[in-house]
Amino acid sequence: MDKRFEDIVRLIKQSRANAIRAVNIELINLYWNVGAYIKQKLSAAEWGDKTVEELAVFIQKNNPELKGFNRSGLYRMVQFFETYVSSQFVASLRRQTQRIDNEKNRIVAPAGTQFEPQDIRNTVLVQLSWTHHRTIFSRCKTDEERQFYIQVSVKENYSVRELDRQISASLFERTMLGNNKLSQMIKEAHADITNTLKDSYVFEFLNLPEPHNEGDLQRGLVKQMKNFILELGRDFLFIGEEYKVQVGNSDFYIDLLFYHRGLQCLVAFELKADKFKPEHLGQLNFYLEALDRDVKKPNENPSIGILLCKDKDSEVVEYALSRSLSPTMVSEYKTQLPDKKILQQKLHELFENSEDDKN
Repeated sequence: MDKRFEDIVRLIKQSRANAIRAVNIELINLYWNVGAYIKQKLSAAEWGDKTVEELAVFIQKNNPELKGFNRSGLYRMVQFFETYVSSQFVASLRRQTQRIDNEKNRIVAPAGTQFEPQDIRNTVLVQLSWTHHRTIFSRCKTDEERQFYIQVSVKENYSVRELDRQISASLFERTMLGNNKLSQMIKEAHADITNTLKDSYVFEFLNLPEPHNEGDLQRGLVKQMKNFILELGRDFLFIGEEYKVQVGNSDFYIDLLFYHRGLQCLVAFELKADKFKPEHLGQLNFYLEALDRDVKKPNENPSIGILLCKDKDSEVVEYALSRSLSPTMVSEYKTQLPDKKILQQKLHELFENSEDDKN
């Protein structure tokens, strides 16, 4: 490309991107209000399912250029409104003139009430496409899970394909379990670490043979670095493999070294293609000490270590970490998509135990 014209092309592309975002904001706001309008009519018993069908036929017959307003599309808009009307994303809207029936979680409007459009253009909901929203509210079962995927999709700028993969890979469950497994040292060193590390990582994209060793795993992750970063989170910046640290007259090599922009610290990954053993922590703690003394810059936070194992016994991990003075975490890696039901059960048990501890 002729470098004289690069600035013009950049301006054109930026303007097109801004236009697409502006159209999406108006579209999501429209779908919200269409859903709210129909919901109000249905709740007041002014409309029934037959009326919604008649509306869809009317639009298709008289305005065939308007796409997405068939019967199923209209009910998706109602579902969109119902799903988020009581969420924190639109909390300010709850203070408007409509009343919400908390027991039945539906808007109550007397017959004949005039519809008042709501403006959600300043909420996070408009930062995602309609396809993103359809994926989230059709596949996620709880408010917490939906809110998590909305926030992480915006933060990580997921494509629809990436979002779908993360839901299939149980990102929500693995992250929530990871939050519970954070050691006290990590929490003290990094107050804002919530939702950053996971209890397990999924590398189904590697297609690793069984059995495989640490070298196979390391080479696969480096070769598939784009997918690896997607699994870790885009705040992770790759520094290098076999990163050398020198202590005394000896050289040591960290399997994979990253920098995390949000936490402003180095993150060392040690890979183990077998089950976790307590002695693995000694090596990782040694690497963290070397990083903090000789590599970390004065303005950066203490380094974090992640021991990535093929398998682990949670009780052994708990014992091993109980007296560790380093900010480390032991996580599993999976070479295929996890069983979502098993992770959901683990998360359910975790929430139940938390409630029992409070009582």
